[in-house]
Amino acid sequence: MKIILTHEVTGLGAAGDVVDVKDGYARNYLVPRGFAIRWTKGGEKDVAQIRRARKIHEIATIEQANEVKAKLEAVKVRLAVRSGDAGRLFGSVTPADIASAIKAAGGPDVDKRRVELGSPIKTLGGHQVSVRLHPEVAAKLGIEVVAA
Repeated sequence: MKIILTHEVTGLGAAGDVVDVKDGYARNYLVPRGFAIRWTKGGEKDVAQIRRARKIHEIATIEQANEVKAKLEAVKVRLAVRSGDAGRLFGSVTPADIASAIKAAGGPDVDKRRVELGSPIKTLGGHQVSVRLHPEVAAKLGIEVVAA
């Protein structure tokens, strides 16, 4: 099935790209979550608009990405969450929680879709997360999860 991506999808493409995927993946995952729309001839007009919006919000050069990376890696991020007696969290820490904690700690504004977790964060303590700033630049960020 041919679709137009409305958001960046890791391993598939960026917003505004027209890609072919399996029917079930598009119908059951990408379209319902708003990551893509079905491709139509009329949808080609949307591609230009999505690409213009992407150019405004994305980091254009590697130099800009490296500057933001330096700012991110200099920020100390502490995230207070509810936890049980054994240090396990009630739920888990989401990329949206991390993005808001970065901003609260005085760091640059980060899109939650750019935060990549290797595995779900469900315990207290220090954790490493990656923030994909550019296709070639990713910032490694230390997150300290503490009990609220």
